[in-house]
Amino acid sequence: MKTLTTTEDLTAFCKRAHDQPYVTVDTEFLRERTYYSKLCLVQLALPGSDDTDAVLVDPLAKGLSLEPLYDLFRDTNVVKVFHAARQDLEIFWVEARVFPEPLFDTQVAAMVCGFGEQAGYETLVRKIARASVDKSSRFTDWSRRPLSDAQKKYALADVTHLRQIYEFLAAELAKTNRTRWVAEELRILTNPATYDVQPEEAWRRVKTRTNSPRFLAVVRELAAFRERYAQENNVPRNRVFKDDALVELASTKPRTPSDLGGLRLLLREARRGAIADGILAAVAQGLNCPPEDMPKPDRSREKLQVNPALADLLRVLLKSKTESFGVAAKLIAPSADLDAIAAGMRDVPALTGWRHEVFGQDALRLCEGRIGLAAKGQSVTVVEL
Repeated sequence: MKTLTTTEDLTAFCKRAHDQPYVTVDTEFLRERTYYSKLCLVQLALPGSDDTDAVLVDPLAKGLSLEPLYDLFRDTNVVKVFHAARQDLEIFWVEARVFPEPLFDTQVAAMVCGFGEQAGYETLVRKIARASVDKSSRFTDWSRRPLSDAQKKYALADVTHLRQIYEFLAAELAKTNRTRWVAEELRILTNPATYDVQPEEAWRRVKTRTNSPRFLAVVRELAAFRERYAQENNVPRNRVFKDDALVELASTKPRTPSDLGGLRLLLREARRGAIADGILAAVAQGLNCPPEDMPKPDRSREKLQVNPALADLLRVLLKSKTESFGVAAKLIAPSADLDAIAAGMRDVPALTGWRHEVFGQDALRLCEGRIGLAAKGQSVTVVEL
């Protein structure tokens, strides 16, 4: 189990990788005490089964630069293979403003290949590689040095088995002409907007029971302050104040420091100093927001006139398609999208791209009364009308 601790050694390994068709990649990181993930380890493996084809890279080693790895990420002749890549990609984007290109995510590919919704790595190792993974080191502190042999073994297993999983899934996609489907799904993962959190938009993630514009204006300012403070101080947003405390603040609208002392859900540290000042300023800004600048909640789907019978038929059609194509139902169309189609909306993902081919075109024909559904034995078939 070789650990690379110098830029020279990393450069040598990446030079070998540039000549390969793919490289498997994984990371270990910590995020419990920070806003941004702290990268603690990078695992890499090249095609083959030799021990020298898989290494650990220690980004905490003094003087080590990850630039050779980032150069490899930019090499479009080498496929970069991850499993459930979103958090890994966020780290590399925040650290170096780089995305691995081209990207292959085995979790997405497995959903397309009939392994169910969000298939875990252990499941794919068991079903494809016919092996098992020791997960006893999953929750260890990856920032502590030295790493134990058990930690190293665990970390390497996340990229060594990934080689066989990738080769199997890539072959399946090629055989079924679904490689393009996965490429479509991965575009969002290599979109900077996926990872660049805008404080002014953070309020949209906060669940509230009222849509009063003035109330939402206070929520928006509080959420924006919390996000900026968390980013600038690199602390988790919940360490500033949690969502339930944010809603309490927006409801009670404190005006003075003494008002903060009577709040039940606000952390003690948030009742004084910079956080307290920021809270009071945010509340005041929300209360003074001009009516024309207040948030306007999206009520478009609240007003949908859903035809329940048609929605039920669309669910039957979707089940038929998932059984026929072996693709996870939620990957094609979540329940909310089916209701939207049944209400007449056409700007939904299920009606675009590869989903249109698999489900969308027949969904539209069903809505237009051009096809029907018939039970035949244990299956449902499409009937031309």
